Amino acid sequence: MKFSVSPVVRVAVQCKVASDLPKLVEGLKRLAKSDPMVVCTIEESGEHIVAGAGELHLEICLKDLQEDFMGGAEIIKSDPVVSFRETVLERSCRTVMSKSPNKHNRLYMEARPMEEGLAEAIDDGRIGPRDDPKVRSKILSEEFGWDKELAKKIWCFGPETTGPNMVVDMCKGVQYLNEIKDSVVAGFQWASKEGPLAEENMRGICFEVCDVVLHADAIHRGGGQVIPTARRVVYASQLTAKPRLLEPVYLVEIQAPEQALGGIYSVLNQKRGHVFEEMQRPGTPLYNIKAYLPVIESFGFSSTLRAATSGQAFPQCVFDHWDMMSSDPLEAGSQAATLVAEIRKRKGLKEQMTPLSEYEDKL
Repeated sequence: MKFSVSPVVRVAVQCKVASDLPKLVEGLKRLAKSDPMVVCTIEESGEHIVAGAGELHLEICLKDLQEDFMGGAEIIKSDPVVSFRETVLERSCRTVMSKSPNKHNRLYMEARPMEEGLAEAIDDGRIGPRDDPKVRSKILSEEFGWDKELAKKIWCFGPETTGPNMVVDMCKGVQYLNEIKDSVVAGFQWASKEGPLAEENMRGICFEVCDVVLHADAIHRGGGQVIPTARRVVYASQLTAKPRLLEPVYLVEIQAPEQALGGIYSVLNQKRGHVFEEMQRPGTPLYNIKAYLPVIESFGFSSTLRAATSGQAFPQCVFDHWDMMSSDPLEAGSQAATLVAEIRKRKGLKEQMTPLSEYEDKL
């Protein structure tokens, strides 16, 4: 069984008594050290977020936090929340352009989805920013069909400089390009951490810098001009490339006797799961069932399953992959659009997404 587990279920925790805050902060630090799977972060809103592999994992972590690391101080926890990712379906329908605040610099960019398996290879660390460029271009050209020259022109990965998105330089003979490289990279890191749909991380997008027009004077093309422009052009190129949401999916393994199979299938169907393997274990009356189940549907799954099979089925969930949601988040009333609205509301953002016209400029 492979364990490329990523923390996809998050809870916000706070103290019941405000004076316990130092205990909470110290407790979260200890928790993060004691369990390598837990990620503790502080949101911009000041919330303390604990992210774990699943509902049960989080429950146990919070119990440890409260009893062992905080000496029994009471904490309040929010309902568990699932992280999503943002991606694109196809290449941008046109090259988008954004101008800097002083109107003297222009960035042109396109977005396209990465080849299949490339995002996973970056996640697993087979391809990354610290690789030898020759080795990296060899893997990219042999396994993913990239051009060898193009593979040498990867500027960076993101978010956090290691994530499964990248910026590739497709420019031909642009002056001063190296001077703004760092600023474009900084703008991309910022944008890929908070996508335009619901400020979730991006995943599996390759951004191609097609052309850059810069002011001849160095003072007019500093970071303050280029970084926000890079962020806007990244957003614009994603929104023109049919943006989609990715949801995390569990691989569920269920062991149960034959008479419980009907109940298992009905519960999985209610929760948008689908079975892809069913095997009888030789010499026993038990069946092994493997299914995919979206993480967002998994809360309370084991109790529902036990109720439907009168306690005969035992599920085990482990994070498996990211799955693209088929509906379009830009189309009002679709499932993805409702979900984006919910996430935005929870994060305290404006209900409406910022339209493309805000990010893209005309000549």
